[in-house]
Amino acid sequence: MRVFGYLMWFFKQEKKAYIVGIGLLLIVAMLQLIPPWLIGVVVDSIDMGSLNGQDLAKWMGILALSALAIYVLQYLWRVMIFGSAVKLSRQMRERLYAHFTQMSPQFYQKRRVGDLMAHATNDLSAIQQAAGAGVLTLVDSLATGLFVIATIAIMIDAKLTFIALIPMPLMALLTNYYGTLLHKRFGVAQAAFSDLNDKTQESISGIKVIKTFGQEKEDVESFRELSSDVVAKNVAVARIDSLFDPTISFIVGSSFFLSIVFGGRMVIAEELSIGQLISFTTYLGLLVWPMLAFGWLFNIVERGRASYERVSQLLNHPVDIKEKTGAVDAQPSGDLEVDIIDFKFPNDEASALQDVSFILKRGDTLGIVGRTGAGKTTILKLLMREFDGYDGQILFDQRSINEYKLKALRGSIGYVPQDHFLFSASIRENVAFTDPSVSQSVVELSTKSAHVQEDILGFRNGYDTVVGERGVSLSGGQKQRISIARALLMDPEVLLLDDSLSAVDAKTEEAILSSLKETREGKTTIITSHRLSAVQHADLIIVLDEGKLVEKGTHEELMEKQDWYYRMYVRQQLEVLVERGGTRHD
Repeated sequence: MRVFGYLMWFFKQEKKAYIVGIGLLLIVAMLQLIPPWLIGVVVDSIDMGSLNGQDLAKWMGILALSALAIYVLQYLWRVMIFGSAVKLSRQMRERLYAHFTQMSPQFYQKRRVGDLMAHATNDLSAIQQAAGAGVLTLVDSLATGLFVIATIAIMIDAKLTFIALIPMPLMALLTNYYGTLLHKRFGVAQAAFSDLNDKTQESISGIKVIKTFGQEKEDVESFRELSSDVVAKNVAVARIDSLFDPTISFIVGSSFFLSIVFGGRMVIAEELSIGQLISFTTYLGLLVWPMLAFGWLFNIVERGRASYERVSQLLNHPVDIKEKTGAVDAQPSGDLEVDIIDFKFPNDEASALQDVSFILKRGDTLGIVGRTGAGKTTILKLLMREFDGYDGQILFDQRSINEYKLKALRGSIGYVPQDHFLFSASIRENVAFTDPSVSQSVVELSTKSAHVQEDILGFRNGYDTVVGERGVSLSGGQKQRISIARALLMDPEVLLLDDSLSAVDAKTEEAILSSLKETREGKTTIITSHRLSAVQHADLIIVLDEGKLVEKGTHEELMEKQDWYYRMYVRQQLEVLVERGGTRHD
């Protein structure tokens, strides 16, 4: 029953609804005692030959009124209790989703999307069941059981009641044992479902790659194995679950057997009337539901407990990036000063950045170049505070970025990542993601600056074209340019382009860079790139090698040094020349 302790915060929050619902449930439990009593009275009246039409009509009227009251009250308590359980599910889902949005990239690197989805669906449904059907079965089984036992002990015969309840302790022991096994097996089954959920999500997202490499058969077989594992683990749960009803039925059957044997002897000895024995066995029939419900209760609460513990592990995961008390709410605008002495990614021993420092004046363009893995993207992630915990400082408008509220800091930054994520929506909705209320002319201005408007107008539905999940219907270059348009629509103080021109040709790249220079006058731009032509017009260029700053200056200054930048630039120019059909001599 530990799950009810976990949920006590919610029961207190919705105490009015639960108090009313449980109160109505108790009234229903008491009203259900009327029919067995009436049956005994009528049988005894028949046995004594004293029943007449007027009395029969009176008893039937009482029976009809109690049935009507039970009908109305059952509706009301269901609204109260089950309605509150739905609120719990919504509240926890919102808490979980809000928590997901606060998590750093490190959190998502360790967890699979399918597993997180399983927590937000299957686990929350099990918790909702515990707060709804679990409360119902707990209160109803205890109330009905205690009311019935008290009634038959007080109004019929205490000795026969004791005899009928002899098998009950055995049921308590067995159901407790089954509940312990159920908790363990259900936790394993939920984990298996998470694996299957993750596999499904991954396969659907990567269906193009699967088809390209002809791995459909192997992927289906992999899915079948995971599906079989889920079935096997859920069958293991079902084997324990299926023990409850037969065990309880056997215990209740034993109680009936003892009641009829000893009750019959008491009727013969004239210690009981025939009507009382019939009432007793009818009341005993009312105990079947509480006993079955008690077994069902173990099923519900153990599932709810396992799921609540899984969800709590996520909710209790600390937020890595925290705002300082009294953080500034205004969006920063000004010079950027970066001085990173040392930074390591969490759980990594090697430094990702060392001795990287530069000053970027407001309105200037910074180019960051270097080999793959040199640390270019890492600098951008630190600017956006996706990671903290570095030795050094980053100042924005002469203030540490840690002193700004996250929303204010990131609201001044437009980011175009290497992995261009587009939502399964129209092109217009993707471009206007940060401000859906903007006019069509503003959207078109952004797409013009990103040199993608011509492509959009070439689609049958133009800006209303739905791009599919992750922009599956677009080319790599189109996705890149739509992502750039989305960032430009913000008109951010700082625009970060993380190798965001790699999928466009040199002519389009030059056109986009020219547009940025015109439209972003007075605004800061940072470009990381492997292609040096994308940064050669930057006001400042830094060269990274294994996380260290090895060169810094303008294009002309770096060319004069004839170091890494010079060699790479010459090599890339030769490659372009060869592609155009020229020779080294040219």
